[in-house]
Order: sequence, then structure tokens, then C-alpha cells
Amino acid sequence: MLDSFRYLTAAVMTLIAVWRFPAVRYGDAHRRALWGGYAGFAVALWLYTPAVMQAVDRIPVVDLSALLRHFASTAAIIASLTYVATSYGKSSEAVVPRHVAVSRWIARASYPAGAIGVTLLTILFFTAVHRPRQSDDFLSEHVGEWGAAAYMSVFYFFPLVTTAVCGFQWSRASRQAETSSMRIGLRLMGIAMWMGLIHTMARIVIVWAAVLFPLRHSVMETLIDITAMWMNLLFLIVAVGASIPTTSVAAARWKTLKTLYLLHPLWFDLVKTFDGTSLYPPGSRLAELIHLRVPSDVRLDRWTQDIADACEKLRYYAPDTLLWAAEDAAESHPDPEPAAEAYWIAAALRAASSTKASPYATGALQAKPFVDTNSEAAWLIRVSKTYAHITRADAQNLLQQAAELEE
Repeated sequence: MLDSFRYLTAAVMTLIAVWRFPAVRYGDAHRRALWGGYAGFAVALWLYTPAVMQAVDRIPVVDLSALLRHFASTAAIIASLTYVATSYGKSSEAVVPRHVAVSRWIARASYPAGAIGVTLLTILFFTAVHRPRQSDDFLSEHVGEWGAAAYMSVFYFFPLVTTAVCGFQWSRASRQAETSSMRIGLRLMGIAMWMGLIHTMARIVIVWAAVLFPLRHSVMETLIDITAMWMNLLFLIVAVGASIPTTSVAAARWKTLKTLYLLHPLWFDLVKTFDGTSLYPPGSRLAELIHLRVPSDVRLDRWTQDIADACEKLRYYAPDTLLWAAEDAAESHPDPEPAAEAYWIAAALRAASSTKASPYATGALQAKPFVDTNSEAAWLIRVSKTYAHITRADAQNLLQQAAELEE
């Protein structure tokens, strides 16, 4: 059961790290630090699973998976401290609260302390820890050894400080959160950190109690297994707490991607007709949705501008009577106003492919009282839905009707 729990925890932490990966490219310093914490803990948790341990054990260094796991955890801990230090308050504040100043000092000190800690871990691992053979569980099989106790104490120093700092900061921040989702998420993460503090203190007591007061090996293994379950549980709580505040963000991102999906046929045909309208050559619907060149909300803003710019260019190709013909064609449509605009765009694109531009522009499309990008996108979705079903023959017939109206 413990092994299954380890796989579950590692998988959940990996999903969180993958979900937050865009922060590496688009986020600010503290979001990148948060991602570093999740990524480091994901690596450490995978190194704790039997399958990965067996793979690493093929390297001819006894218990290398344990050393790598502790390296990854230390890096994740330093990233977490950096996140906490950069999350609360601004560096330019005239009066910095004491708890913020302490957190910043700890975060700054964590880098040289981490370098010293990793060096000590390496020295103790290769000199003080007795490693005659590969361990199925590093701590269980070395319990009672002073070298292993000293090694683990150096490692536990970092989570001891981190859980205390993060637990205090996140618990305090949860009381000041502006939204319920942020409040619940921070509260869960704070609880997980206090659980982590208890776990770390218990582990330190266990490893030294086994050295000073020899107990039956089965008793020590039971205590270690209990604290291991406790550790995996707190990681799951952290993952849940970190995910709750992002639910609204995830919903907004999904809505933006869905909007881009629906706008693609209209946007693609317009920017393909007028080279240079878009900042980059348009791609297929799938390619546009999966690329990471630009954040989705920025792309949506850019697409609405591209469509508006291209429609302005179409005015030099559309006949004067085309809008009247489009309104007549859309009269029986369930959503006539955006349908008329869709017919006008389709027929004007058809004209642009077969005629030269006029020196004079025809009348503009009806002005809409858009207040932001989202309202403009909502209108364009209605236009695009009709546009996607207009054939070339329909567009050509509409041009002929416009020509007849001119006569």
C-alpha cells in the first residue's frame, strides 16, 4: 500500500509541475520559484518509488537513489523558501514587517547554506554512512547507525526550517486572502507545512533514538513507515491546496482556448489573405492551440485585432451594396446580425481573391459597443460560427446579388 501511495503522490506532484510549467517562461520570479519547488519535489518523490530506485541502482554507486533524492529535495526546499520570500510584500517597502524580513533573510541564506548542506551530505554519504549493499529503504536499513543519523540530521535541517517558515507565512496569508479559493488553498498548504514540521521533528527523534536507545528493528521500521505515510499525505494536501486557487485560472484558460478554437477559421482566412496582418504566419487549428510562443490571452487579444484590421482592408474590395445583400441573406438566420457580418466577410474575401483593390473604401461595418477583448471575442464567435458554414458558392452568389443591387 505504501508503494502505491508513493506512486500516487509522485504522479500528482508531477501533474502540478507540468501544469505550472508555463510560469518558467511567462511568470515572474516567485512563480518560477514555486514551479522549481514542485518540480524538485516531483523528482524526489519519483526517486522514492521502487521502479525508479531499481533503475538508479543499476549505477554502480550503492544507495545513489537516496543521495539524489536528498539533493532534489534540498533544491526544492530552497526554491520554496525563495517563493515565500518573494510572495509577500515588496522589496521597496519603507517598513517591512518582521516576519517578512526574517523570511527574506532565510531565503537569501538558504543558497550558501544549501551549498554547504549538499557538500556535507556528499561527504557523510561516502564516508560516514555504512553502505555494504543496496537498500530497499535507505532509512529503515540504516536505522541505529550514527553515520546515517548524522547524514539524515544534516538533510532534515532544511525541511525543518522550510516547514516552519512556510507554515507561518501561508497560515497568516490565508487570513488575509481576498478570495475563498485562495483562502482555502493557503490554509491547506499551511496545514500541510505544520504536518511537515511534525514529520521532520519526529524523524530526527527516531533516527537518534535508534542510536541512543536501541530498540527492536521491527518497531523502528513501523515508526518509519508511519512517518512515510504522513509525509506522502502532506504532499497530497499541498498539491490539493495549490490546485484550488488555480481552478478559476484553469477555467479562464480553457474558455480562452475554446474561443481561439472557434475563431480560428475566420482568423485564418483573413490573415492568410492579407499577409503581414498577423505577427507570424498562421498555422493549422491544432498548431495554433498547442504552441507556446505567446500566452493564450495575449493571442486572443492579437487575433481580435487581426480580424478587425483585415476587415478594414476588405472594405477596399467589397462592393458598396454588399452589406445590404448580406443583411438580406441573413434575414431568416436565427442570429441575423452576426450572420450578416459573416456573409459580408465571406463575399468580400471572395472578391479580394479575384479583383483589385479600389482606391476608396466602402462603408464600415456596424459599430459595436465592445468594452473589452472578451466582449469583442464573444461577438466574433457568433460571426465565426456562421462563417464556417458559408461555401464559396454562397459567397459568389452574394457578390452577384450585390452587383444586381448596384444596377
